[in-house]
Amino acid sequence: MQRRFTLKALTVATALGAFGLTAHAADTIKVGVLHSLSGTMAISETVLKDVALMTIDEINAKGGVMGKKLEPVVVDPASNWPLFAEKAKQLIDQDKVAVTFGCWTSVSRKSVLPV
Repeated sequence: MQRRFTLKALTVATALGAFGLTAHAADTIKVGVLHSLSGTMAISETVLKDVALMTIDEINAKGGVMGKKLEPVVVDPASNWPLFAEKAKQLIDQDKVAVTFGCWTSVSRKSVLPV
């Protein structure tokens, strides 16, 4: 269990480093969570959202990343594939997330590629 947590924390830290922090002075780092919470895929993706939030809570309990707490920003693309791109753009442009986790299906990943 500790190894799994360490791998998750390392993945988040690496992703944040790769994408850069949008606000260096902020007390938190915004993390986008892009999983369908309604529609046909909600049955499987809601659990993935819960795991992402649990992992963020675990990382925050250990002191966060680089001394900053992670702040989840959860959006619901509603199992609507074109809406995935719109919600991803919202997370980047409006919510100013440093990194986004989600897009469980290949069609949702293809939808956000241009973003």
